[in-house]
Amino acid sequence: MFSSLASFHASWQYESESTQKLLDRLTDPSLSQELYPGGRTVGRLAWHIAQSIPEMLLRTGLKVAGAGEHDPVPAHAADIAAAYRTAAASLDEQLRAHWTDATLTETDDMYGDTWPRGVTLDVLIKHEAHHRGQLTVGMRMAGLEVPGMYGPAKEEWTVMGVPAPE
Repeated sequence: MFSSLASFHASWQYESESTQKLLDRLTDPSLSQELYPGGRTVGRLAWHIAQSIPEMLLRTGLKVAGAGEHDPVPAHAADIAAAYRTAAASLDEQLRAHWTDATLTETDDMYGDTWPRGVTLDVLIKHEAHHRGQLTVGMRMAGLEVPGMYGPAKEEWTVMGVPAPE
């Protein structure tokens, strides 16, 4: 749970930049890659990540710009990346304009449960990190290179002049 907006903003900057790096590497052909037979596609999962920011924070009363909960998956990877960029920036702006550290202890109905807003922000980041992990697998299946998030990806070891661990 976040107890200060400053700590959230510091985490959000890194996490949202990491997600943006991933989404910026998507290609139009990669969007149709299924994660498993009959499962979500890379495009659907990436769109879910972009949609989740406005959807989740609307439950707290914030009006975050971005993709609507029921908007269809775009046909172009660049549109998904742009929608995420818009939502991530809008979240930052909305929090700075409407919340204080004291606001983080206020509670909201979140999916049939009651969460303090500091928990909601923590869950938002963890939800995004969870789906980023899934997305990297789908991207690899689609033949795309992925950037490192919390350490180097396989291809980044080579750039560093170090053999990638097996």
